[in-house]
Amino acid sequence: MVENLVERIRQKDQRAMSQLYQMYIRELSSVCYRYVPSESDAKDVLQESFVKIFTSMPTFDYRGEAALRMWMRKVVVNEALHFLKERSMLKSKLGVRVVDVDLERAADALPSDNEPSEAETLTPEELHQLIRELPDGCRTVVNLYVFEGYSHKQIAEMLNVTVSTSASQLYYAKQLLAKRIKQIKEETDNE
Repeated sequence: MVENLVERIRQKDQRAMSQLYQMYIRELSSVCYRYVPSESDAKDVLQESFVKIFTSMPTFDYRGEAALRMWMRKVVVNEALHFLKERSMLKSKLGVRVVDVDLERAADALPSDNEPSEAETLTPEELHQLIRELPDGCRTVVNLYVFEGYSHKQIAEMLNVTVSTSASQLYYAKQLLAKRIKQIKEETDNE
């Protein structure tokens, strides 16, 4: 079915475009909102993403639904990053929020896998909301590293920063999340 939609989209079939849009809008919206928390900006990025998806479909080499899904996610991520760079949000935040860290010392400061995490008491929705509240640079690195599975080297190349900047942003994000989770836990305990 999906392969048929791709073929029809290549022939500029509007109904096929609408069907593909309906099939993937929720998933791609979720990806987009992780990078661009403003609803109106995210809608703009999604619209640009779908325009790119539909116009690039003739050159897309269909190798199954999973490949299509991953390709569309990559288009959305790239459009979100382009949006952030274009607005200078990412570069200014990375410049302001970067924390130089001794990475070995940072690793020692994080809780080990054996220690219970306060984050485990949060729902996935609550955790995603906390991530959306992170500064742009931190949020972008967390999304690329944790959710998209990119390495710090790949992130550095994508964002035109150093590997240590990417790692620092992730470390800083973890610190901010841990602090916020602790605040939420204390507020809950005091109720």
